[in-house]
Amino acid sequence: MNAIIVTGGKQYKVAEGDVVYIEKLDQEAGDTVKFDQVLAVIDGEKATFGTPVVEGASVEAKIVKNGKGKKIRIFKYNAKKGYRKRQGHRQPYTKVEIAKISV
Repeated sequence: MNAIIVTGGKQYKVAEGDVVYIEKLDQEAGDTVKFDQVLAVIDGEKATFGTPVVEGASVEAKIVKNGKGKKIRIFKYNAKKGYRKRQGHRQPYTKVEIAKISV
């Protein structure tokens, strides 16, 4: 069984047992989180699509860990002006394991 969920302004296709990296949630590792915004549920040959969400459908997941992604380095400069600017960014994420998809 697969589902398409929305969290953090992004859509993710998930199945039971999948490990997914999503936008950071304000919960600790080991907690259980429930996603109610389910856009679609696909169960073999049967597919249910919501308008915009499937009524009564939810996805339960266990938070594995919170962390930061790989560092992205930004470098700006103006030629012939001596202007140099270096900046870095690490996007926070939450790693979750999908436990149950229910309709």
